[in-house]
Amino acid sequence: MTALGFIEVPFLSVAAVVADAAVKAARVHILGFEATGNENLLIRLGGGLADVESALATAEAMAARLGSSAVVKSIPRPAGGMETMIHFPNAQNPLYGGRDQFLPTDFPQPENNMSKQPEAIGILETQGLTAILEATDAMLKSANVTLVGKEKIGAAYVTVIVRGDVAAVTAAIEAGSKAVGSLGKLIAAHVIARPHDELVALLPK
Repeated sequence: MTALGFIEVPFLSVAAVVADAAVKAARVHILGFEATGNENLLIRLGGGLADVESALATAEAMAARLGSSAVVKSIPRPAGGMETMIHFPNAQNPLYGGRDQFLPTDFPQPENNMSKQPEAIGILETQGLTAILEATDAMLKSANVTLVGKEKIGAAYVTVIVRGDVAAVTAAIEAGSKAVGSLGKLIAAHVIARPHDELVALLPK
């Protein structure tokens, strides 16, 4: 790894889609997502400089397609003292009850699972806990999907992730989006048909 790349975008749902596009576009690794306590997350990437810059360009374009802004920056040959800014222990944030970081080491995958084609994932994000609970119930009742987990990033933003085949996940996300109604604010709803292993590694199994 000769370069670092940083992508700062709003909302976990957007970060997941943007990171997936970035790692599919170039030979880079997701080092983690870092929560900021509001809607923004920082995606950390590592790889060769050309690959990092290609990944950042793809990430910026994907964020724009999603209607979001992105701050991107590459650092070639990062200083040795940067290590503690990139790799540090994870923790639960006591203010909002979510992880400070999303790391590929949080949920190690079984060795025999690495070659398996990942299922599609659906990501639904709301502002408001009641809304996400109602949406989750609707998703699980509407299609044959499995609940992966719930994540909080602060400021009442809550994301639920489901997995299954593409058709089921799509149906679930549509049902969940409709169920939010007036209970809260629907931030985003996305389906990733073939999520990259680097993204899957950040999620509960």
